[in-house]
Amino acid sequence: MFKSKRWSTKNLNTLDPFDFVMMILSFFSVIIVLALTFGKLDKETYRVLLYIDTSICVIFMSRFFWGLFKARDKKYYITHHWIDFVASIPAIEALRIARVFQILRVIRLIKMSRSLIWPLLKQRKQTTLASLLLAMVMILANASVLILIVESGVEGANIHTAEQAIWWALVTISTVGYGDFYPVSTLGHVIGGIVIVSGVSFFGVISGYMASVFVAPDEQERKESQQEMIKNELDQILERMEANQQQMEQNQQKMLNEISQLKQELGKATDSNK
Repeated sequence: MFKSKRWSTKNLNTLDPFDFVMMILSFFSVIIVLALTFGKLDKETYRVLLYIDTSICVIFMSRFFWGLFKARDKKYYITHHWIDFVASIPAIEALRIARVFQILRVIRLIKMSRSLIWPLLKQRKQTTLASLLLAMVMILANASVLILIVESGVEGANIHTAEQAIWWALVTISTVGYGDFYPVSTLGHVIGGIVIVSGVSFFGVISGYMASVFVAPDEQERKESQQEMIKNELDQILERMEANQQQMEQNQQKMLNEISQLKQELGKATDSNK
């Protein structure tokens, strides 16, 4: 009989694209916390940075609960990722320094991985989605802070508060262009142009990603059908081999019976001659 064995390997230290993005956001958030703590900022810039940091905390918290939801062993996940939850609490600034441990953990994963690019390329969809999330946060955050700093004190400026700066960045990156808030300085126009170009590229990537999401099921079904066909062919081959082996065993047994019968007849003939 022929037996087939299925081998499966699982690397517990694989580098997830979202882990890499969380590390970059952790770096960014640590810089924000240091700026909020030691920087001499005006009121509105401080509020913008606070809004950005709170948004990053929401992302961290969502990531933690999503990982907890997907984890098979909830207790094990909480035991090894409780620091992520602590670092995601936006109300207590002292706890945000715990994000350094998030950075160290991802750096350890990068060192343990033989290649940084290959694991990300193997997970193209997750890498694309993680990159879009990172680009969205970075563009909105930097655009909001820069436009508020640049437009501050400029004659005729209409972007004065943190809410106005964030709204302008959101409207500009989406290329909607309501026109209720706009930069008036030359440097502000340059920043606006960069944000517009980034927004066009950003939503172009989103369109391509959504198209791949709808096309991917067809490719997956095709691959599954091919795998099923190969599996059926292998099963048929194994069945034929087993049938052939059984036939050989039957033929062998038949030959043994015939040999035994011939021996008996030969013995009887010998006895009769005597």
